[in-house]
Amino acid sequence: MSRKKIKLNILGLSYSQTQSGAYALVLAEEDGERRIPIIIGGVEAQSIAIKLEGLEPPRPLTHDLFLNFSKSFNIEIEEVIVYKLEEGIFYSELVCQRDNEKLHIDSRTSDAVALALRFGCPIYTYDDIIEKAGIVLDFDKKEEGHAITPIDKPESKKESSAKYQSKTIDELKKLLEEAIMSEDYEKASKIRDEINRREE
Repeated sequence: MSRKKIKLNILGLSYSQTQSGAYALVLAEEDGERRIPIIIGGVEAQSIAIKLEGLEPPRPLTHDLFLNFSKSFNIEIEEVIVYKLEEGIFYSELVCQRDNEKLHIDSRTSDAVALALRFGCPIYTYDDIIEKAGIVLDFDKKEEGHAITPIDKPESKKESSAKYQSKTIDELKKLLEEAIMSEDYEKASKIRDEINRREE
């Protein structure tokens, strides 16, 4: 039986309500209202968030290294497919192209999504998986329609940006640069939020 492929977009990340120290990665079907929340670890969440926030780390993170390594050997990731859901665990694969050869590489979904962001390739799943795992979440309608839209950040993060409100834009940009250089991406994200808020 053939399975229908459904394109997914990254809706964003939020703190997991069920597991301490974990995050929920939310994938949204492109032509529909259903969302797939996937619990992922902090390291993978940071790697995804850095690309969503448009931050450039001073040294390559693991997924950046994978990108550089692959490009050096002319390997492109054409697409990511979330192909199985078993006992609450999502299984994914990277569909790669090298010369005229197509390769399928097994991957954790969190790593696959982090790499999809870096390679600029699409993410897919199958209709039976989204039927089983998809839920309809009520997000702000105006934010939909963007391929990548971070979810509203938790209240604590919004409040924590208050200490940056007394800084000038130039001071904030200097602090942002320092946070990136010291690889404190959570702090960098908060400073970037404050800069973006003022520039809107």
